[in-house]
Amino acid sequence: MNPYMLQSSSEQEDEDPSDCRTSGQLNSPGYKRLITIHAGKPKGALKDALQPAAEKVRRLSLSEQELEKAATTNGTDVVRFTQKNILRVYPKGTRITSSNYKPMVGWMHGAQMIAFNMQGYGKLLWLMHGMFKANGGCGYVKKPDLLMKKGINSEVFDPKKKLLVQKRLKVKVYLGDGWRLDFSHTHFDAYSPPDFYTKIYIVGAAADSTRKKTRIIEDNWSPVWNEEFTFPLTLPELALLRIEVREYDMSEKDDFGGQTCLPVSELRQGIRSVHLHDKKGEKLKNVKLLMGFELL
Repeated sequence: MNPYMLQSSSEQEDEDPSDCRTSGQLNSPGYKRLITIHAGKPKGALKDALQPAAEKVRRLSLSEQELEKAATTNGTDVVRFTQKNILRVYPKGTRITSSNYKPMVGWMHGAQMIAFNMQGYGKLLWLMHGMFKANGGCGYVKKPDLLMKKGINSEVFDPKKKLLVQKRLKVKVYLGDGWRLDFSHTHFDAYSPPDFYTKIYIVGAAADSTRKKTRIIEDNWSPVWNEEFTFPLTLPELALLRIEVREYDMSEKDDFGGQTCLPVSELRQGIRSVHLHDKKGEKLKNVKLLMGFELL
């Protein structure tokens, strides 16, 4: 099964496919067999539940803890299962504050449905927004070919295997502007202009995940950094570039100044104007960064 699919964690399990009580609905057993994928939860040993069935497609649901366990002990079994079947991952029931888990674990193992709590906000939800900016933001992202391939001896991609660097991403942060139009003049500092800096994150394979940050530009609504960073990538197909601007505060927590998350595979090379978003993912009207991207 090739796509990733974006889905809210409020989705309920599939209703009985044999229930055709809706007025005017066609009751065709052949048609139902064609479109129905039965859902289920693991019964017995997790390794057994991940074994693909010979002649049918299944949809298996795992909690985030079950996925983490499977990724630790049976990672390649998960990848092999998702090549022909659908895997849905959902948040653990104790997340009563609508927090979320790391979606990259599921994506690295080919899970097509990463159920999220969409009613809150935070850095993990920003990653979800970033992943699904790809493909025109339609909500469908094709899985990388490496998660669908099999080797000569039917071996599949091993998320734990150490890989060679495939690409190098150069990111240059030139300058930023627009805060004085979207924020009050006392929002960041009551008596002086803000002290902005930019943080750059790569989120993806463990070997690729890292962060850098620019220096702090003091007392300036339109900071100019002109700083360049290079990120070696072993799995550029699954890497996300997360950008966050903060305002330095000596005595309290640094203030939030905007963020965005972008799929590395769809970065347009060259000098680009990058719009920033608020904590809920809504685009700020005027705040943007001037940045340069180069994938070598």
